[in-house]
Amino acid sequence: MDTLMLARIQFASTTIFHYIFVPMSIGLVFIIAIMQTLYYFKGKEVYKRMTKFWGTLFLINFVVGVVTGILQEFQFGMNWSTYSRFVGDVFGPSLAIEGLLAFFMESTFIGIWVFGWNRLSKRVHLLSIWLVALGTILSAFWILTANSFMQSPVGFELADGRAQMNDFWAILTNPHLWVQFPHVLVSAFATGAFLIAGVSAWKLFKKQDVDMFKRSFRISIIVGTLSALAIMVTGHQQAQHLVSAQPMKLAAAEALWNTSDDPAPFTVVANINPEEKSNSFELKIPYMLSFFSYSKFSGQVEGINQIQAEYEAEYGPGNYIPPVRTIFWNFRVMVVSGMAMLLLGVIGWFRSKREKIMEKSWYLKTMVFAIALPFIANSSGWIMAEMGRQPWVVFGVMQTEDAVSPSVTAGEVLFSLIAFSTIYAILAGICVYLFVRVIRQDEKKKKIEPDQYDPFDKEEYHAVAK
Repeated sequence: MDTLMLARIQFASTTIFHYIFVPMSIGLVFIIAIMQTLYYFKGKEVYKRMTKFWGTLFLINFVVGVVTGILQEFQFGMNWSTYSRFVGDVFGPSLAIEGLLAFFMESTFIGIWVFGWNRLSKRVHLLSIWLVALGTILSAFWILTANSFMQSPVGFELADGRAQMNDFWAILTNPHLWVQFPHVLVSAFATGAFLIAGVSAWKLFKKQDVDMFKRSFRISIIVGTLSALAIMVTGHQQAQHLVSAQPMKLAAAEALWNTSDDPAPFTVVANINPEEKSNSFELKIPYMLSFFSYSKFSGQVEGINQIQAEYEAEYGPGNYIPPVRTIFWNFRVMVVSGMAMLLLGVIGWFRSKREKIMEKSWYLKTMVFAIALPFIANSSGWIMAEMGRQPWVVFGVMQTEDAVSPSVTAGEVLFSLIAFSTIYAILAGICVYLFVRVIRQDEKKKKIEPDQYDPFDKEEYHAVAK
C-alpha cells in the first residue's frame, strides 16, 4: 500500500477508536447530571450513590478519551501537512476554540465536581456537573463545525493558493452543521444511556443493589428511547439535506447507479457489482426512497452515473464515485442498529414503568449485549459520512490524494500506524479492566455499607481494593 492509503487507514483507525469514548462521555455526563439533579431535589441517598457510581465510569472514559484525542491533532501535521497548510486558516479556529474554550471548561469543572463533594454547597456542586455536560456538548459542536466545513465548505475564499476564512458566521450557520450536530448529539445521549441500561440490567439479573440499579435503568432507558427516536428524526433530516448537498453520497448509500423512477423505491439489500456499475439482485420497498428524500411519496432521486457525468463537467475528468459497497452496507448497519435500540428501549420503558423489568431474564441479558448497538451505529455512520465524501477531503475544493504530506514515506506511516494501534490496544485493555473492576466493586466489598462508600475518597477506595 502507498503512503496515501496507509495515512487514510491510520486516520480512520484512530478516529473510530477515539469516537468510542467521545459520545460515551457526552451521554454519561448528561445522565449523571440528571441523577444528581434528582438527588438535589429529592434528597435521597440512593441518587447520590448512583451519581458517584456512574461518575467513576465517566472519569475513566474521559481520561482515556483525552489521551486518544491527542493523537488526532498530531496526524494533521504528520500525514496531512498539505491539507493543514491549505485549509488551516479555516479549519484551525474551530479546533482552537474547542481546545481553549470547551475542553478547558470540561476539565475545570470536572475537577471542581470531583473534589467538591462535601466542600461546596449542593447547588454549586450540581451546577458544576451541568457545566461539564455543557462543555462536552460545546466540544462536539466545535469539532463538527470543522468537519461540516469539509463536508460542505462555506465562509472562505481562495487566496495565494490557500483557503482563507472570510465569513465566520457562515461557518457557524453552515446548513450541514445544523443537520449533523443534532444527530450526533442524540446519538451520544443514546450511547451513554445504553451503557448505563446494559450495566444496570446485568446488576438486576444478578440481583445486586436492586433499588439503585432499578432507578438507574429507568432513567437511562427513558433517555435511550427518546434519543433513539430523535436519531430517526434527525437522520431523516440529514438524508434530505444530502439530496442537494451531496447527492453522490445518497446515491451510493442506495447503490442507485441510474436515476430512479418516480416514485423512487428504497433498496433493502442488493448484490452490488462496482466494476460493472450494476446490481445483480435487489430487494426494494416501493415509494420509500422518495419519502426519505422529500417527505412525500413522489420524486426522483439522481443516480451515480448521472452525478458522475455532472461532476466531470464541473470539476474535470476523474472518478468521483466513492466505495459504493462500503457506504451501502454501513448505512444499513447504522439503520438496523438504531431500530434495534428503539425497539429495546420501548420494551424496557414499558416493563420498567410496570415494575416488571426483573421478570424477563432474556431481556436483561439482551440489554447487556445491546450496549454495543450505539457504538456500532456511531462507527458505521461515521464511515458512511466520511467515505461517502470521497474522493474529496474538502468537498469540491481539495481531493484526498492532494492532501497527504509530500515528504512522508510509506514506511514511516506504517511504523506510526503500528505504534498508534499498539498504544490504543493497551489503552482499550486498561479501560475495559477499570470498567469491569468498578462495575464488580460492590460484589467484593462486604464490610463497607453502600451508603457509606465513596469512590472519590482515596482512603475508602484503597480499603475496598484490599
